[in-house]
Amino acid sequence: MGPLTKIIQAILLIWHVAALADEHENPQGALHDQDDEVIVVKGPPRILTLQKLPSFVGISGKTVGAKGLSMSLVIIPPGGAAEPHYHKDFESAVYVLKGRVETRYGKGLQRSLIAESGDFLFIPPNVPHQPINLSSTEAARAIVVRNDPNEQEHVILYSPEGD
Repeated sequence: MGPLTKIIQAILLIWHVAALADEHENPQGALHDQDDEVIVVKGPPRILTLQKLPSFVGISGKTVGAKGLSMSLVIIPPGGAAEPHYHKDFESAVYVLKGRVETRYGKGLQRSLIAESGDFLFIPPNVPHQPINLSSTEAARAIVVRNDPNEQEHVILYSPEGD
């Protein structure tokens, strides 16, 4: 299965989860009178996140009026790492497009795993983590989805020495 197929599957899964959430809020399945616009976000601007990583926020409350999720392309520069952080009360899903990324996580960032191109990661709410690009020559790229339309408002920087 190629990377494009995996990306499409991830997007369909996200779409399915969003539909289930919408069905939960609207169990009769009545059509919405508003918010029925399909939106394309082309070339979102590059931002520097609180985690100190370049990111392109495609879908969020600010960009398209999303109410239950955000989706971004995140770049980890060669040899780079995010600032340790967690997402207060929100889950994160990551699909690694390119590269090898070590993610240190948990109390004191004492646990670790490595994800490569084509791998999916799930990060539960409030779990401290720090992704690190293992390549010193190539940037790592990932699609990150959260069940929070406010992309950066619930990011809390974390000090592993304090744990």
